[in-house]
Amino acid sequence: MIQAAGNRMVVSGSVTLANVAALREAGLKLAQNGVTEVDLSQVTEVDSSAVSLLLEWARAGLDKGQPLRFINLPTNLTSLAQLYGVTDLIFQPADS
Repeated sequence: MIQAAGNRMVVSGSVTLANVAALREAGLKLAQNGVTEVDLSQVTEVDSSAVSLLLEWARAGLDKGQPLRFINLPTNLTSLAQLYGVTDLIFQPADS
C-alpha cells in the first residue's frame, strides 16, 4: 500500500511480484504529482521485483526533473540492491 503525505509517499506491507504492478502505477502517479521522497520504513517483505520498482520510480523522477529520494530502506532490500550491483542507482537521488 502507498499513502501520500505532502511531498512524501510511504510504502507499507509487502513489495513482491504479487503486488508490484499495482504499487508501480500508484507510485508513478504520485511521482507525477510532486512526490520527491519515498519512505520504505513500513515495508515488511521484499523480493527482487522491489529493486526493479525502485529503479523504475527513480528513472521516472529523473525524467521529470524531480529526483526521488529513497529513505529508510529495509536491510533485505539494501542487500538485494547490492547483490544486483544497483545500489548507486537507488541511492543516487538521495545524494543530489
